[in-house]
Amino acid sequence: MRLHILPLRLAVCRLDPDAPIPSWANGAFTSITRTADELSIVCDEDSVPADARAVRGRRVIVIEGPIPFEETGIAAALLTPLAEAKISVLLISTYDTDYLLVQDESFERACDVLRAAGHVVS
Repeated sequence: MRLHILPLRLAVCRLDPDAPIPSWANGAFTSITRTADELSIVCDEDSVPADARAVRGRRVIVIEGPIPFEETGIAAALLTPLAEAKISVLLISTYDTDYLLVQDESFERACDVLRAAGHVVS
């Protein structure tokens, strides 16, 4: 697969399930998911207040898309070698493609692992 690195630093934030969507939830990449248990926001880390419950320093690898919905094995082809290398990843899927969010300190190694697995990372 062809993968691209996005020049972003993101934070993954957790708010109470009934919290309103905050005005700071913005940036070039923003994902907002509400469940019965939480409001989860992924956004530009510079936008997130210092006191927010958040994991900062996530970097982004995007799968070249669009990926047809009937395509199978996409996530497995990427996540399996990363899991074997003990690299934690947050996968976010959209209508067109998937995004891998990797902690900054593991990012270069994750790119190397993906290349070794036969993927093109640029």
